Amino acid sequence: MTEKENIIGLTQDEIRELSKKFGFPSFTPVQLTDWLYRKGITAFSDMSNLPKATRLLLEEHFQIGLSGFTDVQVSLDGTKKYLFPVKNGKFIETVLIPDDDRSTLCLSSQVGCKMGCTFCMTGKQGFLGNLSAGEILNQVMSLPEKETLTNYVFMGMGEPLANTENILKALEIMTSTYGLGISPSRITVSTIGIIPGLEKILSKSRCHLAVSLHSPFDSERAGLMPVERIFPIKRVVDFLKMNGQDRQRRISFEYIMFKGINDTARHINGLTRLLNGLRCRINLIRYHAIPGVPYETSDEETIQWFKSRLNEKGLLTTIRASRGRDIFAACGMLSTKKQLEGNITNSGDQL
Repeated sequence: MTEKENIIGLTQDEIRELSKKFGFPSFTPVQLTDWLYRKGITAFSDMSNLPKATRLLLEEHFQIGLSGFTDVQVSLDGTKKYLFPVKNGKFIETVLIPDDDRSTLCLSSQVGCKMGCTFCMTGKQGFLGNLSAGEILNQVMSLPEKETLTNYVFMGMGEPLANTENILKALEIMTSTYGLGISPSRITVSTIGIIPGLEKILSKSRCHLAVSLHSPFDSERAGLMPVERIFPIKRVVDFLKMNGQDRQRRISFEYIMFKGINDTARHINGLTRLLNGLRCRINLIRYHAIPGVPYETSDEETIQWFKSRLNEKGLLTTIRASRGRDIFAACGMLSTKKQLEGNITNSGDQL
């Protein structure tokens, strides 16, 4: 039996095309997106203002496409890591980070990753596939706390700009009035610096941007992030200076602090030279150790000194609070563990 197509993840234009195909009235796409994204129904039979024949035809050809999580890890600090099953027995992770006045959801964009960053657990899985727009949205729409979310960051498993088309579809649905109605200022897309993807994101969305930097020096960064050999960070920064200076968009640089590797005065001077002339901020991140990787996080005194010196040099710099350290905190750890155990089915609860 042919698997039905998921309808969650289709834009209103795509639903308009399928409505034409099936001969639905012209107002059906508006009704459908309202039920799917605004009202969040889980069955075609709940679409009470659609004719019964329309609902039956939709049920024959489509499934809603929402599926529940299969596991959750809860940290002492309130952070929750959810495990969602996707195609072919694989898993993705979605992390909820509650705070006093905000609740941030960290979304995955791929199953595994092919970028090969030497400090990343997800990269050790290899690349197992892109998430569809529907699988991206499912992380938001199937979350028990979905009504309390205030911010969304694409900083989970995978490289978002290696899956740009599905990211853009998901962003359209997340931010549009027919969709989830989330302000673009509440969404940040992270990238290691894939310039063709940057071009599309900057031209087709108004979301904030975060670039993984980790060293201002090309050879050192290449040792941490092989993408440096294809898209050097100097070229990425120059591109952003030319194309990313939209005052409605925040650009930040993520900088993991590795003890004895990228936490010296030389690195402060290199960052100052590299980012001179670009309106941006730097987020310093404590490293979450993963098995089999020799890196350690810089000590607290060094991190505070690094922050102070960068601020003194005119680079707005903050330290990101470490969350979820008592659970499988680093991206990819929980999904890798479950895939190795092989003790979770891939069914989910398809609706």
